[in-house]
Amino acid sequence: MARWTFGADPLPQTMRAASLLRRVTSLTLALESEDDEVERLIADLERCEAALRRRVPADSVPRVGDAASGDGRVYLDHAFDIGAYNPCVPEYTIEAEGDRAQGTVTFPIAYEGPPGLVHGGFLAVFFDCVVQHHNCELGLAGKTTSLLLTYRRPTPLLTDLTFVLDRSVGDDRIRTLGTLSEGDKAVCRAEVGAIAGVRANLPEVSPRRVVTR
Repeated sequence: MARWTFGADPLPQTMRAASLLRRVTSLTLALESEDDEVERLIADLERCEAALRRRVPADSVPRVGDAASGDGRVYLDHAFDIGAYNPCVPEYTIEAEGDRAQGTVTFPIAYEGPPGLVHGGFLAVFFDCVVQHHNCELGLAGKTTSLLLTYRRPTPLLTDLTFVLDRSVGDDRIRTLGTLSEGDKAVCRAEVGAIAGVRANLPEVSPRRVVTR
């Protein structure tokens, strides 16, 4: 079964920016005092913000479904590797072998909650992303209907972690059990439910448009 995709691919430039923004955010969070480099960064970002605001659609509604022919923005595919283009989501690796998938993730300082530890909310985002990535790889996916996390022990930042996903499909539902571990110790477990969607029911998605400057 073909991979499940829905939306446009992120631009290579967007992916480069996401990785850089994530790293710089972690660095600024670790500063002991204000720094001239950060002042220059703020000025550059303010200039960039003003310029980009003139180049993106004024309407922030994504061009999907009834709005596909409208004046809104392009919708990016959220099936795979969201962290590759969105700095708010951690980057990870994943390999799927049928109903089992496994991979790795390291959370930088940008995802800190308690001292030196990952904020629990980011763990929920992480599991939702990797479970849907797994489902989309297998060509049967749909909206998340439930997400239950059990925190077994604190999850450390800046540490190589591994995860395993096991899924089962019954009727129109997909159920996944996930475990995130540090070495041989589980730090978090997840139970995720999703609808087994019908690809033919997906709404229209507008492709990218040629922009003249």
